[in-house]
Amino acid sequence: MQSNAASIHASVAEDFAAVNRTILAQLASRIPLVETIGQYIIESGGKRLRPLLVLLAARALDYPGDKHVTLATLIEFMHTSTLLHDDVVDESSRRRGKATANDTWGNAPSVLVGDFLYSRSFQMMVEVGSMRIMQILSGATCVIAEGEVQQLTNIGNADIEESDYFDTIQGKTAMLFEAASHSGAILADASAEQEQALKLYGRYLGLAFQLIDDLLDYQGDADTMGKNVGDDLAEGKPTLPLIHAMREGTPEQSALIRQAITDGGLEQLADVLAIVRETGALDYTQRRAEEMAEKAREQLKILPPSPYRDSMETLTRVAVERDV
Repeated sequence: MQSNAASIHASVAEDFAAVNRTILAQLASRIPLVETIGQYIIESGGKRLRPLLVLLAARALDYPGDKHVTLATLIEFMHTSTLLHDDVVDESSRRRGKATANDTWGNAPSVLVGDFLYSRSFQMMVEVGSMRIMQILSGATCVIAEGEVQQLTNIGNADIEESDYFDTIQGKTAMLFEAASHSGAILADASAEQEQALKLYGRYLGLAFQLIDDLLDYQGDADTMGKNVGDDLAEGKPTLPLIHAMREGTPEQSALIRQAITDGGLEQLADVLAIVRETGALDYTQRRAEEMAEKAREQLKILPPSPYRDSMETLTRVAVERDV
């Protein structure tokens, strides 16, 4: 797994180093707290998959310029701004094994620095100079916000269907993956067929990634994951493992999970974990993630052979085999 992840980054190592330099340069602010919080969250160990998708998509189509570095950076800023806001909304105290920014500095600074990063991303969008890319990314931000609101309204709701769940994760997670690979393709002047394929590649990869995240909430390790097992249940989030367990479990098992979702908290965590395992919900979620990863791989057939395409294919496997 680690060697696979290393090989993905190796194909765009110079570009990735340029992104890291640009991130630090673009964090510059006359307000010290903006830089402090921005650096804290950006340097806290994230995978940076979304900027990676921009670099790989552009290079896979032989993009010769350097604006893909700016594009990758601004997408990382967009993502980081959503993390700052999400942690406030979710009242989270831990992310990636560290205290969240809101736990360290408070809610107000976290929200405002999130706003700064979001605004900075649009400044960089202007630098990229593509109206189509601006259209894609501005549209994506609306979809992401709607996905977050949809997830918020689903908290404590044990009646949502699997299709509702997929709608939610398409908005809140997969949309930025999709926007990253799609905008990278546009920057590289992709054909209509290549553009559509890379758009779908990002979408399916993002869905696979979120499915595994939701699976790990019921079988992961807190020290490895950087968050606590059962966090989603504590917040009353009806994710796919719970939806499947309610559908396949006995009436008594379904009723227990419904109550746990409605109440939130971790009082019934042990019972819920047992039901999730007994009903095959984790295996089912894993299979759905692998379906999405396979759909992502199918999209890559339109690209010419290259180390970048190989990295994109490897990424679909890493997404579903990870334990963090």
